[in-house]
Amino acid sequence: MTLFDPGQPLSSPARVKVLWPIALGLALFLMGLWALHHLLAHIDVRQVIAQIKTTPWPTLATALGATAIGYMALVGYDFWALKYLGKSLPLRTVALGGFLGYAFGNTVGISVISGGAVRYRIYSAAGLNAFDVAALSSYIAVAMGMGLTLVGLMALAVHPAALAGLINAPDIWIRLGAGGAAAVILIGAGWLSFSGRALRIRGYEIAMPAPRILAGQLVVALFDSTMAAIALWVLMPAGTPPFASFLAIYAAATMVGVLSHVPGGVGVFETVVIAALPADVPLGDAAAALLAFRLIYFLLPFAVAFVVVSLNEARLAGGWAARLFGEISEPMRPVIGGIEGVVPRIAGVAVLGLGFWLIIVALMPALSLRSQEPGLVGAILAEGGTLACALAGVLLIVLSNALVRRVRLAHGLAVTALIVGVFAVLADDHDIDSAVVLALAALALLPFRRAFHRKAALTDGGVGPLWIALIAGMLATAAVFFFLAHEATPYTNALWLDFTARSATPRALRAGLLASALLLGIFLWLALRPARRFEISSDPEQDATVAAILAAQDVPQGWFALTGDKQVVFSPERDAFLMYARRHGICAVLGDPVGPPDAARSLVWDFHERARSEGLTPVFYEVSTQNLPLWIEMGYALHKIGEEAVIDLTAFSLGGSKFKTMRAEQNRALREGYTLEIVGPPHAPELLDTLRAISESWLAGQKGREKGFSIGRFEPGYLNQCEIALIRREGEILGFANLLGRPDGLHFGIDLMRYRPDAADGVMQFLFLSLIEALRERSATELSLGLAPLAGLPERASARLTSRLGNMIYRHGGSFYNFEGLRRFKQKFRPDWRPRYVALPPGTSPYLALTEIALLISGGARNLLTKD
Repeated sequence: MTLFDPGQPLSSPARVKVLWPIALGLALFLMGLWALHHLLAHIDVRQVIAQIKTTPWPTLATALGATAIGYMALVGYDFWALKYLGKSLPLRTVALGGFLGYAFGNTVGISVISGGAVRYRIYSAAGLNAFDVAALSSYIAVAMGMGLTLVGLMALAVHPAALAGLINAPDIWIRLGAGGAAAVILIGAGWLSFSGRALRIRGYEIAMPAPRILAGQLVVALFDSTMAAIALWVLMPAGTPPFASFLAIYAAATMVGVLSHVPGGVGVFETVVIAALPADVPLGDAAAALLAFRLIYFLLPFAVAFVVVSLNEARLAGGWAARLFGEISEPMRPVIGGIEGVVPRIAGVAVLGLGFWLIIVALMPALSLRSQEPGLVGAILAEGGTLACALAGVLLIVLSNALVRRVRLAHGLAVTALIVGVFAVLADDHDIDSAVVLALAALALLPFRRAFHRKAALTDGGVGPLWIALIAGMLATAAVFFFLAHEATPYTNALWLDFTARSATPRALRAGLLASALLLGIFLWLALRPARRFEISSDPEQDATVAAILAAQDVPQGWFALTGDKQVVFSPERDAFLMYARRHGICAVLGDPVGPPDAARSLVWDFHERARSEGLTPVFYEVSTQNLPLWIEMGYALHKIGEEAVIDLTAFSLGGSKFKTMRAEQNRALREGYTLEIVGPPHAPELLDTLRAISESWLAGQKGREKGFSIGRFEPGYLNQCEIALIRREGEILGFANLLGRPDGLHFGIDLMRYRPDAADGVMQFLFLSLIEALRERSATELSLGLAPLAGLPERASARLTSRLGNMIYRHGGSFYNFEGLRRFKQKFRPDWRPRYVALPPGTSPYLALTEIALLISGGARNLLTKD
C-alpha cells in the first residue's frame, strides 16, 4: 500500500505540491514544540495543573462569558456574508451553521475547509448551493483576516511596546508603521466600498461589500478579536501587559498561528504569546493560563457543538430524546438532518482527541494530585490502568481514521474503547474527571450509529501524508509533555523494572513504549502489506447484474456499463455499481454511481481507497450535482465540463411561434412518408446487418474509428440490450438511434445517432421530435439528448483557468470538434441545461486528467480530430 495520496502519480512536481504544505506545517509545529520546551524547561507540570484547578470562579466566569459573546460575534460573519451574497436564511439556521462551523473549524484548524464543510451541510439543506457556500466561506476567511489585522495594527499603534520582545525597532517607527498600515487598509476599503470599484493585483480582483455590510463586518471583527483576547487576558497571571497592549500580542499570535497552517495554531500561538510577555511574568502561570484558554475557547465549544449534534441526531431518530427535548420543527428538520453528513468527520476528530488524551494520562499519571493506594493491589491496578490507557488511546487513534471513512465496525469499537478508557483511568489513579468526560463522550457517540454505513475494513485506505504528519505531531507532543513531567527523575535502567504503586515514571516509560510500538507496528504493517489488486476479475454474470440494477434504478447513463469497453465494480450486495476504464495512472469512472444512495456512496469510498492503495488517481467524469455533498466530504474538486440537454416531456410542445419553423419541417417530413419505429431487443441479425452498413457509411464521413467510454459503439452485444429507434421512408431505414433506459422507465437517453449520407438533413430532427411524442405516450417524463461538451462555462475574468480555456476551445475549436454547433442543434428543442462536472482528488491536474479521458473516448491520439 502506498502511503502517499496519488494526486498525480506520474508527476513528481505534483506530489511535491501536495506534500510540501503538510511537511511545512509539521516542521512549524515541531519548531513550536521545541520552542515551548525550551521556554518551559524549568516549570513543574504539577504546579501548572494545580494553577488551573485553583483559578477563581469569577475569573473562569469572565472567560466563559467572553467566549460566549465571542462566538455570538463569530456568527455575525455568516450573517453579513449572506447579506453580501444577497441570500436570506432564517436567523436560527444562520446561528446553528455559524456556531457549529466555528466550533469545529477553530478546533480542527483550516477553518475555511472544515468549517465550510459543516456550513455546506446546513446551508444547502436551507436552499443554498455548493458554490454559494464556497463563496460564503471564502468571504468569511477574508473578512476575519482583514478584521484581525486591523485590530492588531490599531492596538500596536496605541501600544507599540506590546511586541518589544519580538520586534527590535524604536517605538515611534512601530507606531507609525502600524498606524499607517491600518489607515491604508481602512481608507482603501472604504473607497472601494463607496465607489463600487475593484482593485486588481497580479490577476487577482479585490472588491469590497456595500458600506453598510463593510461597517457591520468591522464591528463583528472588533467584537470577535476583543472577546477572544479578554478570555485569555483574564486568565493570565500578574505582570501581564494592560489589555490594550495584550490585544496586539493576541492578534499577532493568532495571525502567526493561522499562517502556520498548524491545526488550531497549537504550539505556534503559545510560543508567540510567551515570547512577547515581560520577563517578570511567571512562565508556569502563563502556561497554565494558555492551557486553560485552550480548554475554554476551543475544546469547550467543540464539546458543546458535539453534544448539540448528538442530541439532534437522537431527536431525529425519535424515542427518548424526542420525548425529553421535543420534536424538531418541520422547517428545521432538513437543516438538522443535513448535519448527518459531517458526523463522521466530527466523531473522528473527537475520538482522535480522546485517544491522544488517554495516551497523555498514561504517560503522565503523576499529574494527578490524589494519593495513590499503596501495596500490591494498588500496584497492580496502577500498572494495569496505565497500560490500558495506552492501549485504549492507540485504539481510538486508529479508529478515528475509520470513523472519518464511515466504517460501521469502527463506531461500535470506538464506544467500547471509550468504556474501557473509563475503567482504565479509574484504575490508574481514580481520575474521576477523565472518567466522566470519557463516559459522556461514549453516550454522545451512540446516536451517530446511522451515519456509519460502510462495511469496509478498518485499515483499508485513508493512510496518507497528512495522517502520518498528524500522528507524528501527536507523538512529538506526548514526548515533550513526558520530559516536562518527568525530567526531575534521573534515568536508570532499573526504572523499567520498578513496579511499585508510587512509581509513576516507570509506568509512564512502559506505557510510552507500548503506545509507540503499537502505532509504529500498525503503520509498518499498513505500509508493507501486499496491496490488493485493483483489477476486477471477469464476471460472467456482469451484464445480467448490471441489467438487474438498471431495472430498479431508471438511470439512462448506467446503460453505458453494457458497452463492453469498461470494467464494472459492484457493491458487496451487488445492488450498486460503478463503470470505469484505466489509462496510465488514471482510473476514470463514468457518471454517478448507480444504485441505492447508501450503497452507491459506500461504493465510491471503496473505489477511491482501492485506487489510492495502488497509486492510481480516481477520476469521476460527467458527474451531476446529485452527489455534491459526497465529493465535498472526500475533498474532491469539481470542474465543469459541459451541460447535459434534458427535455421535459410533460411540458414540451411544438406550439407557439418559437417552434414555427420546426413544426413546418416536421409536417413536411410526415407528408414525405417519414415514420418512426421503436423495436425492442433482441434484434434480428438482418436488422443489425442493415444498421451496421448505415453506421459504417456514417463513420466513413468522420475522422478516426469508433469512439468509446462515454459514447456507445456499434456492438451487437450492446445494441441487443437496448431499444432502437428507426427512421423509415417507404420501408427503407434512413437512420437510427439506440435508446438508453428500460422500456417502462420514466427517464430515457439517446446514444448512437447515425444516418445514411444521402438522407435529408432533417432526419435527426425528425427522429428527436418523433421520439419525444412516442415516449410521452408511454408516460415517460424526461429525454436526455446527451452532453454538450464545454458548454455553459463561466466567461468572467475571475473564472477558473480551466473554464476560460474551455470557452476558448468551445468558440474556436471547430477543427477538433464542432462543440458550438452541437449545442446549437440541441438548443433548438429548448431543453433544460444541466451542468456536468469532472470530480478530481486533491492535487490532480485537470488538464492531464481530461487529456487522458479524451484519449479514452477517442481511442487514441490519432482519433481525436474530426473532419470539418
